[in-house]
Amino acid sequence: MTNTELDQLLAQQQIREVLYRYCRGLDRMDRALARSVWHSDGTAHYHAMYEGSGYGFIDWVWEAHAAMERHSHQIANSIIQVQGDKAHSEAYVTVVLWTLPNADGQQQEIIGRGRYLDRWSKREGVWAITHREHILDLQTLNHLNPGHVSAVSVRDRTDPSFHYLELS
Repeated sequence: MTNTELDQLLAQQQIREVLYRYCRGLDRMDRALARSVWHSDGTAHYHAMYEGSGYGFIDWVWEAHAAMERHSHQIANSIIQVQGDKAHSEAYVTVVLWTLPNADGQQQEIIGRGRYLDRWSKREGVWAITHREHILDLQTLNHLNPGHVSAVSVRDRTDPSFHYLELS
């Protein structure tokens, strides 16, 4: 394997880690972590929902997620093409949101399946998004009858994952 091929594999893995960090930042409501996936001048286009800066998107989605009881984001298939310190990617994403109960105690589960089309750049050794376009492929709304809900899974730094991911 050539040095160029190794560099590309390393870049692809670093970009995947950024994608995963984005999901973790949103689900644990860690704003700094969620913002860290964009360069300061990065932009976002979520059709019919938001268009503007990446940081502005985080502020927008923060309010929306704070009004939810729970949410979960997963990245699945991803294709990442790297050329030097620029890259493009397509990553499939599933987002599950649980609304807060309404006055009648009813809740909805919103499931969105789509793709992140991202442009990346590596600046000062750090890969981050310069532009994201979110494509929503399909969405379902379900009346929610929650079963067991974990009291251990929380949307802040008291979630057990923070303890497990700290290396000492």
